[in-house]
Amino acid sequence: MSKYADRFFKVDPWKIIETEFDMEHRLVSESVFSLANEYMGIRGYFEEGSDLPSLRGAYFNGVYEIEESANPSAYKGIVNSTHFMVNAPDWLYTSVFYEDEQLVMGRSNISEYSRVLDLKNGILKRSFIWHLQQGRQIKMVFERFLDMNHVVRAYQRISCIPINFSGEIRIQLGINSNVIHESRREKYWKTERYQFIPDGAILLSSTVHTKQFLCSGFLWWSNQNARSKPLYEEGLAVQEIFLPLVQGEISCLDKHIINLVEKDNSAEIESLWEAALVQLSSIKKEQDYMRAKEDQTTYWASLWDRMDIEIKGDDLNQQGIRFCIFQMQQTYHGYDANNNIGAKGLTGEAYNGHAFWDTETYCLPFYLFNNIQAAKNLLLFRYKTLPQAKERAKMLDGKGACFPIATLNGEEACDLWQHASLQFQPSTGVAYGIYHYHLLSNDDEFLFNYGAELLVEISRFLLSRGAWNADRSGFGFYAVMGPDEFHMMVNHNTYTNYMAKKTFEYTCSTLERMQKMVPEAYSRLVIKLGITDNELNVMKECAEKMILLYDNKTKLFEQHEGYFNLPHINIDDIPVTDFPLYHHWSYDRIYRTDMIKQPDVLMFIFLYNNEFSLDIKKVNYEFYEPRTIHESSLSPSVHSILAAEIGKYEEAYSFFNFATRMDLDNYNRNSGEGLHTTSIAAAWMNIVYGFGGLRSDGPILKLSPSIPRYWHSYSFNITYRKYLIRIHVDTSMVHIVKLEGPKEPLLFELYGNRVALDSSGLHVKLPEMIRS
Repeated sequence: MSKYADRFFKVDPWKIIETEFDMEHRLVSESVFSLANEYMGIRGYFEEGSDLPSLRGAYFNGVYEIEESANPSAYKGIVNSTHFMVNAPDWLYTSVFYEDEQLVMGRSNISEYSRVLDLKNGILKRSFIWHLQQGRQIKMVFERFLDMNHVVRAYQRISCIPINFSGEIRIQLGINSNVIHESRREKYWKTERYQFIPDGAILLSSTVHTKQFLCSGFLWWSNQNARSKPLYEEGLAVQEIFLPLVQGEISCLDKHIINLVEKDNSAEIESLWEAALVQLSSIKKEQDYMRAKEDQTTYWASLWDRMDIEIKGDDLNQQGIRFCIFQMQQTYHGYDANNNIGAKGLTGEAYNGHAFWDTETYCLPFYLFNNIQAAKNLLLFRYKTLPQAKERAKMLDGKGACFPIATLNGEEACDLWQHASLQFQPSTGVAYGIYHYHLLSNDDEFLFNYGAELLVEISRFLLSRGAWNADRSGFGFYAVMGPDEFHMMVNHNTYTNYMAKKTFEYTCSTLERMQKMVPEAYSRLVIKLGITDNELNVMKECAEKMILLYDNKTKLFEQHEGYFNLPHINIDDIPVTDFPLYHHWSYDRIYRTDMIKQPDVLMFIFLYNNEFSLDIKKVNYEFYEPRTIHESSLSPSVHSILAAEIGKYEEAYSFFNFATRMDLDNYNRNSGEGLHTTSIAAAWMNIVYGFGGLRSDGPILKLSPSIPRYWHSYSFNITYRKYLIRIHVDTSMVHIVKLEGPKEPLLFELYGNRVALDSSGLHVKLPEMIRS
């Protein structure tokens, strides 16, 4: 792989540390130092302003704008309008002045610069010495965090320590709705109302087209006898605070912020305004920044007790995996089933904040083993957006429900027809997610009340989109694109066919189980959806006769019809300067060879791992991996997981090196646009499914741990059916203990042997053959 680390941050097991103000890494640092709490997110920009390129991004989950295509197509099924996560009013607006000198990063004279994100408590802290005219010096400390317990709240503290003088500093705290959405260079907010209140301000804004509302307010407090005056310009409400400075003493200024969102454009804004005032009054009663900070630390301490992964002997990946876990929890923790996980989380405008099929295939496992309710809520998002998926199916001349390739609100937002009209990974991914969730949770209530309906509608679309071959001996899909986006309009993409086969089978078995266990509920569902015996028989026949391009002699799956006859290209011969290929090659050129963007055959082999022998995994890995260019940041982790399983431990570790530090080391040279959130989820899978050897797609949980030869030990936790289990692996032993759970032993497989975990734990020797 032609990827190289651009290492800038200091290595530390619990912190992300920036020790110099570096203009070249400005945007990357803004992404890496982003904070979020699922409800909202904010990039790590300098609140006081900068002369350097910056994306002053603040985002709210599910708050979006729409844009019509500049060149609409008359062809049915092609998307002519898109929606995107919109940059929200800047609730961290800050300006700092001493006399007539303004603090502006990149222009002001500073020294002893440091910025630290503490992963233990989610607090971002930055400090430096500001050198003023006439030799005056002030140590400035900026601190911020987003409340994980009360997600509408955020906090900022500015501390000023004058080193060699006394005086008065002027700081403007405010809310600015005059923000620009950088990728479109447009302003999408208008101010509806504002009001100054004692020691604060409140401002209500609305999006121009979608008419969603954001009511932001703040209160300030100081440990000094500060005074303030209100200032207002169109869209900008400010309290200008005059803060006394005494040489050698700390003068603090705290900003307590609330942000209330109303996504329903028909809602009464008066109630939102009143709710914001109530929230502000409750904050004013507490007026205790340190108490909120302590609560934040407690929240993260509890989380790390359950979710931490500890690596001994590899400081880079220790920092990397904790950063990944931290970002996953920030991005989504099941607060609201109306939310999903964007490819960039809440850290930037790239990919427009859209959720892709990555949610069910890459992100869901993290929550299945750490927060099962959050996993359920991700699937409930799909149920809540089922009406939009049914409309999309109609646009594609299909029946049932076709889930979008890219979305925020359930509608298809991808205006690239070859993806939106040819890729059905989101639909089969949702079906797989339901299967995976129920397998691990035994949640029949969800399966029968929500999952079954989703499965039927997805299967109906697949039936209507697929077709029988000429002699009706086989069913399959024509003119599609699989996960490998370097080949489109292909017939019988094996991933698509195989996932559809499993969807049909699971739909039928779920309905049969439902009929037996809850016959009345089954009857209601049959009436609601108009399910017929003939329809179910057709599903079974299509599953049985699904065309799968598999050679019994070679044990190879052909990726799609005709793939083996494509011109071969040695990807090692492609000049490094040609990457990324999308930027350097003619668009049609990428479709002309057997080069693969990301795992396709290997992807369904990973998802349904229990269905395939080790020989099949090895043969297909050895054939397809050399043809894979890994243009997707999701690609290395799946290859690493499978490489570990088939005993290619050095390859597994080589691929893994990109996983946890994709953004910290800016491997793709685009982390400044936002973090690779779904790849961060894949990094967790890389350790737990890869080196931990976890397999969860079958009737019993399986573990086959190995350890990279560079590590001394590693450990991770998983929560499985009310059991909290800790797995610790060193160079000679595997220790598995039950931290919480029922008294009854937990049954699972360890290295292929059925074992029972009780209070005494399991302690076995690491097999010699897998000491990687």
